[in-house]
Amino acid sequence: MTKRTRMNVYFDPELLKQVEALSLRRKVSKSAIIEAAVASFLSGDTADRLEAAMSRRLDRLGRHVDGLDEDLAILGETLSLFIRFWLTITPPIPETAKESARAKGVERFEGFMQTLGRRLANGDRFLRELSRDIPPERTARGVDEADRE
Repeated sequence: MTKRTRMNVYFDPELLKQVEALSLRRKVSKSAIIEAAVASFLSGDTADRLEAAMSRRLDRLGRHVDGLDEDLAILGETLSLFIRFWLTITPPIPETAKESARAKGVERFEGFMQTLGRRLANGDRFLRELSRDIPPERTARGVDEADRE
C-alpha cells in the first residue's frame, strides 16, 4: 500500500457540496474524488479531451456551413432563373396601364408576403421541399431544354 500524506485544503461551499454528492452517488470517498481530479488536472488529459471536443464541434460547424453554402447556391440559382424567366415573358406595359399594373403589383406582393409569413410560421421551407436527388444528366443540360420536355 502506498503511503499517503494528509493535506488540508479549502473549498467553496458549493463545490464541496458537489464533491459530497458525487461521493455518495459513486460510493467512493471524497478524498478519492479529489485525488482523481487533481491527477487528471496534472496529467494533461484534460487538454486532449478538450481538443477532441473542440474538434468534434468544429467538424459539426463545418458540415453546417457546407449545408448553408449549398442552400445559398440553390437560392441564388432559383432567383436568377426566376428573374431570367420573368424578364423573358413580361411584355412592356403601355403608359396608360402603368398605374393599374403598379396597383396589381402591390396587391400581389402583399399576398406573397402573407403566404411567406404563414410558411415561415409553420416551419415550411422551400429548400426542404426541393428534391436534391435530381439525376446528373438533368442538371448538365440547360434550363430551356429541360422546360421543352
